Amino acid sequence: MPRRAGQRYAARVGIGALNETPLHAALKVAIAPPGSRFEVPVAGFVIDAVHDDLLIEVQTRHVGAMRRKLEHLLPEHRVRLVLPIATERWIVKRADPPTRRRSPKRGHPADVARELVAIPHLLDHPHLEIEIVLLHEEEVREHRPGQAWRRRGWVTVDRRLLEVVERRRLGGSADLLAFVPDTVVDPFDTAELALASGMARRTAQQLVYCLRIGGALTAVGKAGNAHLYARLGARDAGADDAPA
Repeated sequence: MPRRAGQRYAARVGIGALNETPLHAALKVAIAPPGSRFEVPVAGFVIDAVHDDLLIEVQTRHVGAMRRKLEHLLPEHRVRLVLPIATERWIVKRADPPTRRRSPKRGHPADVARELVAIPHLLDHPHLEIEIVLLHEEEVREHRPGQAWRRRGWVTVDRRLLEVVERRRLGGSADLLAFVPDTVVDPFDTAELALASGMARRTAQQLVYCLRIGGALTAVGKAGNAHLYARLGARDAGADDAPA
């Protein structure tokens, strides 16, 4: 965002906007209902957007960092937690000359579990709703010798919104069952879930954890070293309920 445009934006939505990333700023404006107010103080916290009695929080990373904020707000306020997932990402390198390429990685809607695993006890709170925003984004990298050795010194310095592709609402942990395909037959393990859905194995484990805490899945024993799970109502008596 150009400097003057950024200054006008900060003046319009509040001083807190000066420290936010371009992705967060653009996404906040894109998903807020018309007439929303931005950067509004509520109960000692600054809320990204407020529309009527709805508080909207956009979290581009680390939901665990706002767990205390949610726990404090939810008893008295309706909160919509917006979580973006990049289904397409373009990598821009600030080099001479600069380069731009499409990343082979594709986000999966179930990737939301990577963040929700930090707040599984809040997913069924009557005042909380989750909104998944599938988007295309641009990731800007700079070369900084001595940093990010896995990327040979290329460090991500910015993320920019290109397009909002789809928006999905989750009303509670049971809605996460939509990410378990009908082709997955009870009982199943997380490896079977990952294979059938196309999500990463780690994501499948986090999804199962959220579903278990919410009561939508139950543990029904083991097959070798793999824990087995079934949809609610299919639990065997005395099953091992240890997490995967």
